[in-house]
Amino acid sequence: MELSLRSPILGLLLLLLVAVGACGGGSEPRSASTGGGSSDRWASDEPLVIGAIPDQEPQELQRLYGTVADYLSETIGVPVEYLPVTDYTASVSLFRVGDLDLVWYGGLTGVQARQQVDGARAIVQRDIDEDFQSVFIANSAAGIESFGHVSGLSELEGTRFTFGSESSTSGRLMPQFFLSEAGLGLDDFDGEVGFSGDHDKTIDLVEAGTYETGALNEQVWDARLEEEEVDTDKVVELFRTPVYHDYHWVIHPDVEELYGDGFIKAAADAFIALDASVARQKEILDLFGAGAFIPTNNANYGRIEEVGRSSGLVE
Repeated sequence: MELSLRSPILGLLLLLLVAVGACGGGSEPRSASTGGGSSDRWASDEPLVIGAIPDQEPQELQRLYGTVADYLSETIGVPVEYLPVTDYTASVSLFRVGDLDLVWYGGLTGVQARQQVDGARAIVQRDIDEDFQSVFIANSAAGIESFGHVSGLSELEGTRFTFGSESSTSGRLMPQFFLSEAGLGLDDFDGEVGFSGDHDKTIDLVEAGTYETGALNEQVWDARLEEEEVDTDKVVELFRTPVYHDYHWVIHPDVEELYGDGFIKAAADAFIALDASVARQKEILDLFGAGAFIPTNNANYGRIEEVGRSSGLVE
């Protein structure tokens, strides 16, 4: 069972720890903080809880968001903790109930989260998220040649096809939209379409021949190619979609009630300040596959919302 950092059970445990500390010869009770410490600038030293959609392998996510948590704690001046989630839906649910304060979402999950929390805001995105793309790939044995226009996706008809997560923007929503632009529905594939769960698994399944074709995030595809972790004799790139806005950080409006006015701007500024000339900050940018973070806003995801409604994934 996944235990929320702000659940009643954990709250009772913390109270017990404080009580034990008070009876232990005058020693200070252990703080709930995990790094960075609090600042006189903010009204609370309660940890800011960050999360992310689980679109990569868990060890990669832990490395990335653990590093981000340390950086934010030092930069903003409050403790920051990373809370892993089991799936895309959990990231939205935990944000809705206030157990996640700041979440790295794809375009679709960001829209879904903001719909459920009045006043939630998209604050920053990577420079690459202004013009993001999905990649369609195929097992070489399928005999499909690469093509340069959306209409070429009609060549995938009759193949065994897999998306990534059911709630992924780059691994499901936009690929399905572009397939529809080429005249293909989900019934036009061989059997039911698959949902691999994440982009890395999509590559692995297509490479293994479990599925003949698939679609995924361009960033993961390019990174796997660069690291020579794709057998290009077995799997080939077919097509890169037209561009769209994708990943972004979404912040819960309650943070300003907890920490005080100006906290949301401080969080956004911390990401925008990341500097590739500073070694530790460059590490964060490299882990995100970004040159910089830039401001964004809810309106940039209007197209994602529109496509989500037409697909039945957004109410």
